[in-house]
Amino acid sequence: MTINGAPTWDDLRVLLELNRKGSLLGAGKAVGISTSTAARRIEALETALGRPLARRTNEGTLLEPDALPLVALAEQLELGLQALRREEARDPFAGTVRISLIESFARQVTQRLCELRRTHPGLRLEILSETRRVDLARREADIALRSGRSQSSALVQRLLGNVRCHLYAGQSYVERRLHTPRIKTADLHRHDVIGWEGPGTQMLAKSWLENHGAKNFVLRSNSYQAILEATLQGQGVAVLAMSPRESPPGLVRLEIDAELPQVPVYLVYHRDVRRVPRVRLVADTLTATLRDRLR
Repeated sequence: MTINGAPTWDDLRVLLELNRKGSLLGAGKAVGISTSTAARRIEALETALGRPLARRTNEGTLLEPDALPLVALAEQLELGLQALRREEARDPFAGTVRISLIESFARQVTQRLCELRRTHPGLRLEILSETRRVDLARREADIALRSGRSQSSALVQRLLGNVRCHLYAGQSYVERRLHTPRIKTADLHRHDVIGWEGPGTQMLAKSWLENHGAKNFVLRSNSYQAILEATLQGQGVAVLAMSPRESPPGLVRLEIDAELPQVPVYLVYHRDVRRVPRVRLVADTLTATLRDRLR
């Protein structure tokens, strides 16, 4: 089997054992599959690579010269996996966990997970701040923090709570255009506005602004940090999914005569990884951390 035309470890492992045993029967026994399945895996490799890798002779199944670089690659993968298993045997939480998250959570999540690594130094982290929704079914990440539910039955989803959005402006904008930390929805069309561009959590903020008359979008971005910085620099007003107690100096929360949106936050992971100790550890840590914040 191949994924998007690329050889998988299962295929390469059969090729590696075929090189060692000299027969499809021996290769199949070594990896715990039938001879016919072993043959299909070699055929899948040949199809993906567009060239023959093995030939049957009276003495057994011999590899073509073009197969030898793949055998070397398979040996390196095997050594790496063996080392990883040894490390995991010493520490069940050792290994890599990849987390995809909403950018506004990146700092707090990173702080908490760095604390976790002090207790579990074998844990490796990959933290991805993405505007697109990663495909957990294809294992693009182990855990995701996202603002909407998935329809996939293969995923476990926990609602952690809701982030309440607020309207903000930089201190210089308040002094220059508002003179008071209050604004009316009827006046939004006269103000400079900073908005989201592209898919993501902040689409709710953009829709809210447009639905309440905002027109003069002086800056748009698909980066939460860029929108935050532009707001701090006094470029206009913005809807941010941020608690006032977390806002940086120079950012002013504006009172307004309308209800602002709330963003639901879900922790999502694939059912197949829920019993992996390191994934469960990170998932439980994120759940406790963010439920406390979103309470």
